Amino acid sequence: MTRAKELIFALALLLAAWSAFAQPAGMSTEQALTFGVMLVTLAIWGTGLVPGYVGSTFLFTALILGGLATPQDVFASFSSSAIWLVVAGFVIGAAITHSGLGARMGAVAHPHLSKSYATLIAGLMLLSMALGFVMPSSLGRAAVLVPVGMALADALGLGKGSTGRTGVAVVIAIGTNMPSFAILPSNIPNIILSGVAEQSFGLQFSYADYLLLHYPVLGLLKSAIIVGLVLLFFPAQVQPDDTQDEQRAGSGRHQVALMAILLITLGLWATDQLHGINAAWIGLGASLVLMVPQLGFVPPPVFKSSVDFSMLLFVAGALTLGTIVSSSGLGDIIATEAFSILPLQAGQDFMNFVSLSLLGAGTSIFTTMPGVPAVLTPLAPDLAETTGFSLNAVLMTQVIGFSTVVFPYQVGPLIVAMGLAGESTRPLLKVTVALFVVTVLVLLPVDYLWWKLLGVI
Repeated sequence: MTRAKELIFALALLLAAWSAFAQPAGMSTEQALTFGVMLVTLAIWGTGLVPGYVGSTFLFTALILGGLATPQDVFASFSSSAIWLVVAGFVIGAAITHSGLGARMGAVAHPHLSKSYATLIAGLMLLSMALGFVMPSSLGRAAVLVPVGMALADALGLGKGSTGRTGVAVVIAIGTNMPSFAILPSNIPNIILSGVAEQSFGLQFSYADYLLLHYPVLGLLKSAIIVGLVLLFFPAQVQPDDTQDEQRAGSGRHQVALMAILLITLGLWATDQLHGINAAWIGLGASLVLMVPQLGFVPPPVFKSSVDFSMLLFVAGALTLGTIVSSSGLGDIIATEAFSILPLQAGQDFMNFVSLSLLGAGTSIFTTMPGVPAVLTPLAPDLAETTGFSLNAVLMTQVIGFSTVVFPYQVGPLIVAMGLAGESTRPLLKVTVALFVVTVLVLLPVDYLWWKLLGVI
C-alpha cells in the first residue's frame, strides 16, 4: 500500500511539473504554478504519506514564496468562522469529557444503545440525523455528540485502538455531516448555494421543497447505507462495563451547570436565523465561559491538551485551497473543461442528471465542498440551456455533487470530528470511497427516479 501511495505522489509531482511548463487549458503562468501546488497538496492529503498539517504547511509556503498569493490571502482562513468553530468544538468537547457529562449522557443512552454493536451504530446515526434539524453547524453537532459517543464506547468495552471505537467515531463524523446536506440551513455548502443563487438569479429555495427533494435519498437512504458500511468495515462486539457507574455519578452540580450552558448554546445555534449571530461566535462565547479557570470546566492543562493545533492547520489548509482555487480563476477553468467533455445533450435526462451530479463531485476534489457552489453556480444558465433542465434543477444537482465525498479532506468537519474523537482520519477513506461507488451505482439512479416522480426533471 505504501508503495502505491508513493507512486501516486510521484505521479502528482510529474503532473505538477508538467502543468507549470505546459500551462494547459489556457492557464496563465501564475494559474499553472498554482495548479501544480494544488496537485502536490492534494497528493499529500490523499496519500497520507505524511500528516495532513504538513500538506497545509507546504501549501502556505509554496503560495507565499512562489508569489502566487499574498500572506493576507493565504492566512485569511484563520479569520474564517469555520476555524473558530473548530476551536469552540475542541473546548466544548473537552468540557463535556472533563466534567464527566459525556459519561453521564452515555449512561442515559446506554440502555437503549447497548443491546448490540449494530444498535449502537444505528442509534448514533439517528441521533446525528436528529441534531441536523436543530443545530445549523456540523462542527457543533460533532462537538456535542463525539464525547457522548466515546463515553458510550468506553462503557461498552470498545477501548482505545479497537475497531469498534473507530467505527463509533466514523459513524458520528459522517452522521453529523452528510445527512444534513439534505437540510437547507444545516451545512455551509447549502447556505453558500442558497446565497449565490439568490444573489445571481433572484432564486429563493423553500426549506420544505429542498427537504422533500433531497432528504428521502440523501438523508434517509444514504444514512442507512452508511450504517451498513460502518458495520462491514469496522465489526465489533459490545461488552458492557458496569465499573464506570461510580465515575458517572460524580460532579453532579458541575454537570448541571455545564448542561445549562450547552442548552443555551444549542438554543442560540438552533435559532441563528432569528438573531443572525454566526454559529462560530456563539460557540466562541460559550468557550470563553468554559475556559475561565475559576469555573473549572476546562482547566488550563485540559485546554492545552484538548486543542489540536495540527488539526487547525489541516482545516485552514483546506479552506485556503478552496479560496485560492476560486480567486485565481482555476475553479472556473477546471469546471469549464469538465463541462466541455461531459456527455450533456437535451433529451438525455438520465445521462445529464448523472453528469451534472458528478461534475459537482469532481469539482469538489479541487475546491473542497464549500467551493463548489461558488464555482458552478455561474455556469448554471449554460448548463440549463444545454441539458434542457430548469435552472432550479441544475442548481439542485450541485447538492448531490457536494454531498458525494471521495476524500475526507474535502469536508473539514469530517476531519475535525475524528480529531475530537482522538482517532486517525485514514479509516474514513474506506467508507467515503465505498460510499462514492454505491452512490454512483445505486443512489444516483434512485435519486433520478425520485426527481422524475416529483416532476423536477
